[in-house]
Amino acid sequence: MDAAELRRRTGVTLRDRVRRVRASAILTVQAAVAAGLAWYVSHDLLGHVQPFFAPIAAVVTLAISVGQRMRRAFEIVAGNAVGILLGELLILVIGRGAWQVSLVVLLAISLAIFIGGSASLVTQAASSGILVATLLPLSEDYYFSRFVDAVVGGGIALVVMALLLPLNPLTEVQRAVRPLFQALESGLNDAAEALAHGDAAAAQEALDHMREAESHLRAFGESLKAGKELATVAPLHWGKHGLLAAYVDAADHLARALRNSRVLVRRIVSMIRDGEPVPASLVEAVHALAQSVSSLDRELAAAADPEHSRDAAVRALRHARAAHEAGLAFSGEVVFAQLRSTATDLLRATGLPREDAERAVRRAGGRITPPR
Repeated sequence: MDAAELRRRTGVTLRDRVRRVRASAILTVQAAVAAGLAWYVSHDLLGHVQPFFAPIAAVVTLAISVGQRMRRAFEIVAGNAVGILLGELLILVIGRGAWQVSLVVLLAISLAIFIGGSASLVTQAASSGILVATLLPLSEDYYFSRFVDAVVGGGIALVVMALLLPLNPLTEVQRAVRPLFQALESGLNDAAEALAHGDAAAAQEALDHMREAESHLRAFGESLKAGKELATVAPLHWGKHGLLAAYVDAADHLARALRNSRVLVRRIVSMIRDGEPVPASLVEAVHALAQSVSSLDRELAAAADPEHSRDAAVRALRHARAAHEAGLAFSGEVVFAQLRSTATDLLRATGLPREDAERAVRRAGGRITPPR
């Protein structure tokens, strides 16, 4: 590897790392503020000598991935409290040892499951109970103070999460959906270029990249759950419900657009390998679909009327119709049908009702006739 290549790779790596740090800045500040406040309340206000459980509980509560974050945070607070309380109660009564630790874990997990907790609650309850039962000193000075510290730390984390420094739900959703839009747009554009040049390998590569976009789709779905939750519990963001609604309404249609596009690109690979005719208008149709995706990304982010996205989808349908009329072989006809399906998905993602989207498809793309 020469020096120029090393500098390029190092630069990319550093940029990626800086980007990740920036993206996590609010979460980092949340954890730092919550930890400090938790220590202050437990140590300075409640007078606990070593309230280390308070900042730990605060940080653990906030260290949760997006997606039903508030519910999971409550579960972690409850798990910590249950485990610590059981550990303190039992060790004070029955002492410390191997079977006592087993009993603490047994009861903590059973109680967590009984109250309907998820894996997060069960894990926190068991681990907190073990920590109290094995490591912490038995002293009257500490009776139940650790339980109080855990509740204080978790409670402060919830307050910071919902009231003091809440994440912007719209920003989080937009950050999560952008890789999905980019993967769909670049996959369609790359497939169109491969079709224009008869490059089956390039088309296959575009298809492989689009398959990887499934993870972006899952991340988008999780961010929507978290966004709706934040817009409900954080007063600062109560007004974001309307803006989030456009992404919520588009989500299922974007998922279908991604999957229909993958079928489309897979048939493009077959078209090229089988040497089928490729009208120039078919290439333009696929490029127009990519333009519709790109425009939808920008227009949703700007809360603007998605007219450019709709226009591009209609343009894709017109080009596809021209290709169909020019004559397509078997895989080409499948591409034509998938173009119609994907255009319908994108029109629905812009907010068009089903009847209006289907009418626009029939008007621009015509009715499907049997292939020649």
